[in-house]
This record gives sequence, structure tokens and C-alpha cells, in this order.
Amino acid sequence: MNETPAYGLWSLVVINSAVFIIFLYSFAKPRTTRDWRSFGALSAFIVALFTEMYGFPLTIYLLSGWLQSRYPNVNWLTHDAGHLLEMLFGWKANPHFGPFHLLSFALIGGGFWLLAAAWKVLYAAQQAHVLAAAGPYARIRHPQYLAFVLIMFGFLVQWPTILTIAMFPVLVYMYVRLARREEREVAAEFGVEYERYAAHVPAFIPRHWAWIVGK
Repeated sequence: MNETPAYGLWSLVVINSAVFIIFLYSFAKPRTTRDWRSFGALSAFIVALFTEMYGFPLTIYLLSGWLQSRYPNVNWLTHDAGHLLEMLFGWKANPHFGPFHLLSFALIGGGFWLLAAAWKVLYAAQQAHVLAAAGPYARIRHPQYLAFVLIMFGFLVQWPTILTIAMFPVLVYMYVRLARREEREVAAEFGVEYERYAAHVPAFIPRHWAWIVGK
């Protein structure tokens, strides 16, 4: 494990936060106040994550007494040790190739993939003033919000912190409320067509995960 302390690197906090937020913006393309609210909440989550990853390890400091007593041979101020799940479950090799880190990449990548696929369908539907019901929308009614949750959960698996763990359920609740409000607006616009669609397509949990991005 690299024994060089890896915190106080605020330039990396800014760069990584900016890269991920810009990358996320290129997929989400918020337009309405509601879109910006959900995008802003996810951006705050990302900033909080990278602040602890490279800036100030608040979670490590708060848990330092317990961590040092349980794992006395680990230097908890190294970057590798910040991968708490890998450390706690005894992954001895490079944590960047550990099972939790690889799972996080799958979740984050899958989230961005779903977000991109959903945005393409939604944008086309908005331009044509029709109900978005193709691609991911043929499997779940709110693929964009599920994508946000997958991305956040992926980051949690990779680098759990007290702040982001506390933020996660709040943001999930916010996305559920936004989805419900969106449903009422779409139902008012499309009437019976949306009622038939909603009767056959679940809100967040697809009936067949393997076909979530099917056509």
C-alpha cells in the first residue's frame, strides 16, 4: 500500500468534481427548474465525495479511533486506505482492482449508459411532443432517476463517507418525489395514453433487468 499521505490536494478536488459534473451535464442536459434541482443535488454529492477523497478525510478522522484499534497495521491517511470497504473486508492487493471497486465501476458506468440512452429517447419525444415510451422508457417510467441512483450508489461502494451515506437516502427520496410530480404533469398532458402506459410499465424497477435498454 502506498504510504504517502494523499489529502490536502484541493486542485484534484476541483478538477475531478468539474470533470464528473461536466460529463454528467453532457448526459443529463437539464432544461427545466426541476431538472436543474436534481442535477444540482447530484453535483453536491459528487463535490462532497471528492472533497473527502482528496481534500479532507472527515470520515477517516471521525472513525480514526475505532479504525486504528481494529486495524493497527493500516496507515489510514493514505489514499488506498480511503477505500474503506476493501480495507474492512481484508482486500490485501491494490484496492483499485478489488471487488468493491470493480462493482462501483459497473454501477457508475451502467448509470451513465442508462442516462445517455434515456436522454436520447426523451429529447426526441420532447421535440415531437409525444410520450416517451421507447428504449429504456419501454421498461421503466423513470430511467433517468434510476441512472442517478446507480451512479451515486456506485460512488458509495467505491468510497463511502459519512456525509455521502447521509445524503444518499435524502437524494433518493427527492428523486422519487420529482418522479411523482413529473408523472402528474405528464398524465395531465397525455391523459388516457399515459394511463395505459403507466399500467403496463413499472416506475423504477424493471421486470426484466436484462432488457432495460432494449428497443
